[in-house]
Amino acid sequence: MLVADRSECRLGEDASAAALAGLLRFLRQHDYHFVTPTPATHARVLARLGQAPARDLRDVFGWSLPFDPGLLDAALRDALHAADLLDADGVFLRSKVRVSTLGPDLLVHSAYPTEDRHAVFFGPDSYRFARFIEDELRRCPARACGTLVDIGTGTGAGAITAAHRCPEVEIVMTDINPAALRLARVNAAAAGVAARFVEGKDLANVEGALDLVLANPPYIIDPAGRAYRDGGDLHGAGVSLAMARAAVPRLAAGGRFLLYTGSAIVGGMDALKDRLTHLAAAEHCMLRYAEIDPDVFGEELETPAYADVERIALVAAVVERPRS
Repeated sequence: MLVADRSECRLGEDASAAALAGLLRFLRQHDYHFVTPTPATHARVLARLGQAPARDLRDVFGWSLPFDPGLLDAALRDALHAADLLDADGVFLRSKVRVSTLGPDLLVHSAYPTEDRHAVFFGPDSYRFARFIEDELRRCPARACGTLVDIGTGTGAGAITAAHRCPEVEIVMTDINPAALRLARVNAAAAGVAARFVEGKDLANVEGALDLVLANPPYIIDPAGRAYRDGGDLHGAGVSLAMARAAVPRLAAGGRFLLYTGSAIVGGMDALKDRLTHLAAAEHCMLRYAEIDPDVFGEELETPAYADVERIALVAAVVERPRS
């Protein structure tokens, strides 16, 4: 059984983290469940609801609806308010965070809409990423006493999923967004996962050979430059490639890099696959690469940045260093 390292988590020293930890305990006690959809689906559901305020906890912490202050337990409401986690909305309040169900866990992330540059996103890709990790680790678990790094951890969904399946590895979560690390710390503690948290865009502050590296980077070009959404050059695959180039040379014998991302297909060619193939060969590693979904975010093709793209594919890649 995994036990959170309290010296790492320090929940009692941070009012926001303590309030969020209390929120997760409260929701679990009340059998809360919510599966977060895409932003487009979320918008459609809200349009259907009109101006109706929240009726229950799912409306408050799932659908991000305004709510009557009396709807929440007073002690919890006061703790969230004191930690600046509630906004006033006329006579109502509105939560600044959402909470989603992932397997046995509840994960806290940014409220809808995620328009802020430093928003911490969770959605359908998070569920697919977790399933990809579970399938890979079910096939071949991570080595005991090894080191697992989740690059760009966000809510911590990937690392937490892996930790449940491989409880004897050292967990490191990294992100360039300090807000993401704060939420990942809360989520890990709530899930009983001990971890180390490192702020940064690469692996420079993580020492030694790595046994398992996870990455679920953004893969869409975002004009607003939001960290959780902007995938950089290569039609949005730039961040994915940068993470691969940082991780693969650091793999220990038998180590793996698990990448879940998207890749723009231009003229029938997959530039990310080509570059990962060359990287794996240069590092004397093996590459497994598959399209999970051949066509997502088709609306992006209407923008100038995707004028030459015929489709955006969801892909899962595993780069593995042989044991000998």
